[in-house]
Amino acid sequence: MIYGAMKFSIGGPLKLAFRPWVEGLENIPAEGPAILASNHLSFSDSFFLPAVLDRKVTFIAKAEYFTTPGVKGRMTAAFFKGVGQLPVDRSGGRGAGEAAIKSGVDVIERGELFGIYPEGTRSPDGRLYRGKPGGLARVALATGAPVIPVAMIDTEKIQPPGKVMPKLMRPGIRIGRPLDFSRYNGMEHDRFVLRAVTDEVMYEIMKLSGQEYVDIYATAAKRQIADEAKAQKQALKEAQKEAEQALKEAAQAEKQAEKQTEKDEKERSDS
Repeated sequence: MIYGAMKFSIGGPLKLAFRPWVEGLENIPAEGPAILASNHLSFSDSFFLPAVLDRKVTFIAKAEYFTTPGVKGRMTAAFFKGVGQLPVDRSGGRGAGEAAIKSGVDVIERGELFGIYPEGTRSPDGRLYRGKPGGLARVALATGAPVIPVAMIDTEKIQPPGKVMPKLMRPGIRIGRPLDFSRYNGMEHDRFVLRAVTDEVMYEIMKLSGQEYVDIYATAAKRQIADEAKAQKQALKEAQKEAEQALKEAAQAEKQAEKQTEKDEKERSDS
């Protein structure tokens, strides 16, 4: 009931304002469990995908969405709670991962739709990054539920980082055909199988989204970007310091030259 009310009050206006286009809705089963595996471009992905589906979809959401202070934070927490999203503390290491997997299995066993972002975090630059083999593959193999690849299109352009007001434009959603991994039944603890399942899903997402694929984790890419930005900032700081030192030395040299000129002129006048 709360989910329906939240979807009507938020999803309805969202669809009216942004008019997202959708392809492949027929691939979402009318009933029964399924895993929706999507790329992750924007915070708004978790708003747009549920808004266009008739069925409830439950995502694993990072705990920060439920604890962020301020008006926006409270609104975000209310939305995620209202639509039944599940908070998971990512700082807990392996324990947090196991909790996320258990939550996903519980959703599937209730016959519902479970949504997951295999990249584990939002793409830092719009490219598609390597999927993490833990959550998606283990839930799929433990439950036998079909995996439906989903591609979010252009959602990162609606509200880029640093922008307060969203841009009114039409994002897109492409939903692929269900993938069956029953051939791997009982192998959910085989790391090579988990890797193979994840890579197959990421390949299907790449075909749907048209994104460039990068074979590293998005978290590693974010660290690289942060390190590069830090290095550039340090290099700029050092360059500014060197420039200031050069100007200081030039000023001192000019002052010394002026003094020498004055001295030479005085000596000539005295002679």
